[in-house]
Amino acid sequence: MQDMRMKQGIWVLAAVLLLGGCKAGGDYQGMEYAPNMYHSVAYEPLTQITDEGYGVMFNSLNNGRGEYYNTNKFNPFAMNMRLPAPNTVRRTANGWLPYRGANDTTGLRLSNKLVNPLPDAPSILEQGKLLYDINCKHCHGAKGAGDGKVADKYPGVANLTGDAIKGVTEGHIFHVITYGKGLMGAHGSQVSEEERWKIARYVKQLQKN
Repeated sequence: MQDMRMKQGIWVLAAVLLLGGCKAGGDYQGMEYAPNMYHSVAYEPLTQITDEGYGVMFNSLNNGRGEYYNTNKFNPFAMNMRLPAPNTVRRTANGWLPYRGANDTTGLRLSNKLVNPLPDAPSILEQGKLLYDINCKHCHGAKGAGDGKVADKYPGVANLTGDAIKGVTEGHIFHVITYGKGLMGAHGSQVSEEERWKIARYVKQLQKN
């Protein structure tokens, strides 16, 4: 009976010690299982840690590297973002090639002949409105009248429903969104080709109203 009580006491003491190890606070944050899941180290695009042993004491993957090693040794420039293969051309999810129209008066004139590749569907107009509200409304206004909040500070924002712009094509609008014109800056780096076509479709709808 005494031996049984002693064994029970040992188990109770072990349980107390085990539970005590789970307590966290102050400088001691308790024991962690798979700490690399809690404290993931993001790849730094500009600052590279090239020492493979840096932080090895904190790595639980047993891969021979430190937890903080973040250099891509397979890239000749130690970059984490791979460069595209030589002589390749980026395509969109729809298989479209990048827009090649020139950023000059000739390119603007030729853009009038561009045809919107998107289908004439209500869903395209809905998406175009959403994109217009995000990217254009603050300057051109909700109805395209050039009366957005930015126009209060910078007069001369284009009235998209005015007679001077009503006659332009969706291709022209696409080109201007890409490269900018007048007070408007280029948005080709912020708005994808497909999104630009959706906005152009919606602007033509605004002009009809």
